[in-house]
Amino acid sequence: MRGFHHVELWVADVERAASEWGWLLGQVGFESAEVWAEGCSWRIGDAYLTICSAPALHGESHDRRLPGLNHLAFHGGSRAEVDALMDAAPSHGWRLLYAERYPHAGGPDHYAGWLENGDGFKAEIVAT
Repeated sequence: MRGFHHVELWVADVERAASEWGWLLGQVGFESAEVWAEGCSWRIGDAYLTICSAPALHGESHDRRLPGLNHLAFHGGSRAEVDALMDAAPSHGWRLLYAERYPHAGGPDHYAGWLENGDGFKAEIVAT
């Protein structure tokens, strides 16, 4: 089998990140997999996403404009499902990005929404 095995995101505030990511990941089909004092994970198929804090962590937030991870993109289902997710996202700790160009900020043939959470991580939700 090929593809991602897992993605691990380091965060300064595990409780806040777990709330934000837990809601978003649940919306796109992930299920809660594990919870421990310093983190938690969600699984979809054989892949999983983990958020955790670590003693070696430096800083308080992620800057997607620096070298490194810019964003994670998820299949969001139908256009109606993506619209519903984008409408609900602000009440779950996510800030809308490029709202003035939604849903075609990625071009006229790309239906998607972009979000940023409290740690500065960006997620793209793509209609299939």
